[in-house]
Amino acid sequence: MTRYIFITGGVVSSLGKGLGSAALGALLQARGYKVRLCKLDPYLNVDPGTMSPFQHGEVYVTDDGAEADLDLGHYERFTGVPAKAADNTTTGRIYTSVLQKERRGDYLGATIQVIPHITNEIKEFIAEKEGTADFVLCEIGGTVGDIESLPFLEAIRQFGNEVGADRALFLHVTLLPYIPAAGELKTKPTQHSVKELMSYGIRPQILLCRADREIDEDERRKIALFCNIDYQKVIPALDVSSIYEVPLTYHAEGLDKQVMESFGIDDIPDLDLSIWKDIVERVQAPEGEVKIAVVGKYTDLTDSYKSLNEALTHGGIANSVKVKLKFLESELFETEDPAEHLKGVHGVLVPGGFGERGAEGKIKAVQYAREKKIPYFGICFGLQMAVIEAARNLCGIKDATSSEFEKKGTHIIGLMTEWEKGGKKEKRGDDTDKGGTMRLGAYPAKLVKGSKVAAIYDTTKISERHRHRYEVNINYKDQLEKEGIEFSGLSPDGKLPEIIEHKDHPWFIGVQFHPELKSKPFDPHPLFVSFIKAAVEQSRLV
Repeated sequence: MTRYIFITGGVVSSLGKGLGSAALGALLQARGYKVRLCKLDPYLNVDPGTMSPFQHGEVYVTDDGAEADLDLGHYERFTGVPAKAADNTTTGRIYTSVLQKERRGDYLGATIQVIPHITNEIKEFIAEKEGTADFVLCEIGGTVGDIESLPFLEAIRQFGNEVGADRALFLHVTLLPYIPAAGELKTKPTQHSVKELMSYGIRPQILLCRADREIDEDERRKIALFCNIDYQKVIPALDVSSIYEVPLTYHAEGLDKQVMESFGIDDIPDLDLSIWKDIVERVQAPEGEVKIAVVGKYTDLTDSYKSLNEALTHGGIANSVKVKLKFLESELFETEDPAEHLKGVHGVLVPGGFGERGAEGKIKAVQYAREKKIPYFGICFGLQMAVIEAARNLCGIKDATSSEFEKKGTHIIGLMTEWEKGGKKEKRGDDTDKGGTMRLGAYPAKLVKGSKVAAIYDTTKISERHRHRYEVNINYKDQLEKEGIEFSGLSPDGKLPEIIEHKDHPWFIGVQFHPELKSKPFDPHPLFVSFIKAAVEQSRLV
């Protein structure tokens, strides 16, 4: 029997519903339960794939090729359960599905309405998880009171009634702001948020109250009284120095115990949080520090590189060091000397990105790292810029560029027009829709025996997640390899370059995929572990 936990948020956005859901999932796992997490997003986009990173943060990619909300990354990092396309839906996708059914005549001439057709579609999305886990945690994006969220709230209200109170629980994340002039935390926003939620027919059984300081007993009892909830189920969710402390702090406040009691589970299994305790100890007591420069295009919003930031932290945990990130806008290097900004860093990372803006600055960052023998890690776009830099400065192809930028020049990087996926041929063109048309999801690659990456992975066969529509032209492989750029990873058919490395460099690796998407604090990705290890060695030379 599957039990469902619905997580809503009130007062303001960015309260940490996704992180809270992931941490609760980890706690339930620690008690021996099988969990699955999913998210309902209220925006009209079919998926976040076409949204600017400045607006939405990173786009998370699943093994089965879905472009999804970044909260799915939290879910995976905390539980280790691989996210699927079926774990994230949006208003846009729900309406698209309903309208397609209407066009086919599936509704037998009925007038299509939000209730019951849209809400039924949402309920079907949730019900598909039945039997796949002991607990399904379903996060509803947005903030209670937003007009966009109304169909989702109505759907989960109906769903809760249909499965019964013993199988559905509503958890509400809210804010207790501190007012300096008054010298106290204010409970009124939480009271209004719960009142708003109850006006939609949903009574939360547990409140997760975000605050930047201790919530005293009187305030908790006041919230319990006015929100018609048990005192023990008003759970403080205080700020922490590392997100990996969250499972431990939530357990200390009794969150998982209250969830068990709310479901009427009397025989509560013991739990083992030793993994999380070890992770937190490593984060809080590092043996050293390394500085990594992230030369990107969306550095004004660090959520644009959420998985990347965490993967670098995981590499630090594995090496018992603190990783200090220095975010640099790549356009800086188009007018300024990279040395002024990269002096003293122990590693340079150029992440993914799209479009011409800042590309030349990234190429200069690559050149600096190559010439100064600083560990370099290029991811997706970062691989492509490394290849262009080598073509220009090592092979003498001065007009080397990408067809993504301009029609003129030598296109070392070009638009992918076809590739294999699941035994079928995928085709694309310049006039293809932008959404969901890239090379998405997990693809296999073969590594060259004796290469650095083969040693790092300790295998010659890997599978990694991709999100790109441009690719290195394999026809320049021989020319580049003569100058020391080894193509150490290729697609199984040998047509698509997946990894390059520089033979005459301590650590210089570029990958076409996104390894950060598979890294976890308790299972760090080997490339990030190796990169941070190289940065540690570099720090001893500086």
